[in-house]
Amino acid sequence: MAKSKIPNLLLPWLDVIAITAWGILLLRYWLTGKLNLLIHPSYFWLVIVTGITFILIGCFKGQELWRRRQRDIVPTTQHISLFAPGLGSGFLLTAAILGFIITPQVFASDKVLRQDVADLVSTTRVKPQAFRASVRPEERSLVDWVRTLNVYPEPDSYTGQKVKVQGFVIHPPDLGQEYLFLARFVLSCCAADAYPVGLPVKLPNNQEKYAPDTWLEVEGQMTTENLGNKRQLTIAANSLKKIPQPQNPYSY
Repeated sequence: MAKSKIPNLLLPWLDVIAITAWGILLLRYWLTGKLNLLIHPSYFWLVIVTGITFILIGCFKGQELWRRRQRDIVPTTQHISLFAPGLGSGFLLTAAILGFIITPQVFASDKVLRQDVADLVSTTRVKPQAFRASVRPEERSLVDWVRTLNVYPEPDSYTGQKVKVQGFVIHPPDLGQEYLFLARFVLSCCAADAYPVGLPVKLPNNQEKYAPDTWLEVEGQMTTENLGNKRQLTIAANSLKKIPQPQNPYSY
């Protein structure tokens, strides 16, 4: 009897620890600035509320179990589960522990290389925003340029316009040595639906090679190049400056 009673006492505490651990993990991602690598800022409040709720549930459940322990009452499992007792909570706790150990990573160029340059420039998932006539071309971000191009797709209409954008380097196999591709990931909901967009960059003469995933600030002007048998809006770079990866590398 004593041996069978011990697991019955410990299993409810496993539920408490798993729920509390997930609450702490969600708040930790928020406080350390890692949450923006996983979810759109519009949903931060939902994650924060969920984290606080999990911690409160864990505390209340822990107090209830402590009172039962003092009265020597063996708690019974009242919820229905597809898993054996304690197995589901064990999975949740293991996932939470891995979340504390493993740091979320930003998507890199290896995911982008699966797509063609034309798809990255003219992706239909980039929704056009409200454009202001007062915004100068050099004040547009990389994603703004792609959005503008989706609305007005004729590349020649932008020839000569100044550009100053930031992004990370990709070397698509269908681009020549005198080009690189500058990209950003766009997050519409969470990291699971992140997708890359960007523009090709024509390098100036005698330009050093930039490794994939290097973050650059590129200044120059727009031009039209024939890439992959298709006319593409291209940045003719005057200067390329290495920059640190932004704290929030995604666009929205």
